[in-house]
Amino acid sequence: MTNSPWEQDETARSVVRLAHDLIRRPSRGGVDDYGPVLGVLEEWLTARAVPHRRLRDSAGALVGLLVEVAGDRPGPWWTLDACVDTAPYGDRTRWSFHPHCGHVRDGWLLGRGAADSKLAAAMYCHLAADIAARGSGFAGGLAVLLDVDEHTGNFGGARAYLADPDAVRPAGVIIGYPGMDEVVVGGRGLWRATIAVHAPSGHSGSSRTVTGAIIRAARLVGLLDAAELPGPDDASGFPLGPKLTVTAFHGGEGFSVTPDRVDINVDVRTTPSFGAHDAENLVRKAVIELDTELPGPSPTRVTEVATWPPFRLEENEQPAAALLSAARAAGLDVRAKIAGPSNIGNLLAGYGIPATAGFGVPYEGLHGPDERASLDELPTVYAIHKRAVETLLDLR
Repeated sequence: MTNSPWEQDETARSVVRLAHDLIRRPSRGGVDDYGPVLGVLEEWLTARAVPHRRLRDSAGALVGLLVEVAGDRPGPWWTLDACVDTAPYGDRTRWSFHPHCGHVRDGWLLGRGAADSKLAAAMYCHLAADIAARGSGFAGGLAVLLDVDEHTGNFGGARAYLADPDAVRPAGVIIGYPGMDEVVVGGRGLWRATIAVHAPSGHSGSSRTVTGAIIRAARLVGLLDAAELPGPDDASGFPLGPKLTVTAFHGGEGFSVTPDRVDINVDVRTTPSFGAHDAENLVRKAVIELDTELPGPSPTRVTEVATWPPFRLEENEQPAAALLSAARAAGLDVRAKIAGPSNIGNLLAGYGIPATAGFGVPYEGLHGPDERASLDELPTVYAIHKRAVETLLDLR
């Protein structure tokens, strides 16, 4: 029987072995100890003499590894980034295999993190090893960020990298997300806030009618849901409009007491023409309407939690241009995409660093049950990333 394409490729087989070892170490964001999965990478890099060091956050916690391969002549540094923490498992009964088995079945690598993004991390380690083995003949340098604390939304590894005084600021970053049809060259930003809604507490059986915090908060959710948002901004070439979502509603306990406080989480996805200031104004307008219509004992309080800018690269801007050109030179029909969900590219945009996300292998079950990554396309994906990196480093 003929082996599949990845089984006939020595580098692809090695990438799969490393990815298997990474999947076997559970690394759910905010749940598992990150030491074992980062230890696998440290051992692999050390055995191949690939220069790297640990990254720690302000509290001293290990939040990633940084590979740094310097060229022999001046030039910009470029970064490949892949997280090795993962989403949680969710409902285990919906999985048909163990979430951290790391098995290969019918051409698919199975397990949590196979698609997002342990296979990409393994691939980027091999690319760094290849560049390091050359020793010379390229400009600037290549960094590989193998970070954790990404799925928590804290981006501890990326923040430690950007704050590291010894790290060279990258000219651009390629983020190792899966999917062969698109290269993400932009994304909506976000503005997030918590809203504290107050009301007098009372007994649920009392003859006195109380407009409780749950009633007030529910009315606010309705006002937010009915808020008018603009559509896509065709003039700026940004194809998506803003979006507002209430993502959490907490308050009360038991049955006999109406609570005096409910906390709501609001997530607003922003665009170049509808930014964080517009999002905050929209939410505060709804809050003022609530406090006027259903007054409470104290004003409803809005507390900003996070804000990231939207970003967009032109197809001829690096590093998007190198990745798209390499994919198209291989005969693939790959389009540039502005994404609805935010990603680490938004964090980088806040630092003025251009980023792309993708291009990777096909996948299924990302953040859901039975996560898996297709391996037949791995040699092609690896070759395209290698060609893009060589272009960025001006390899001779």
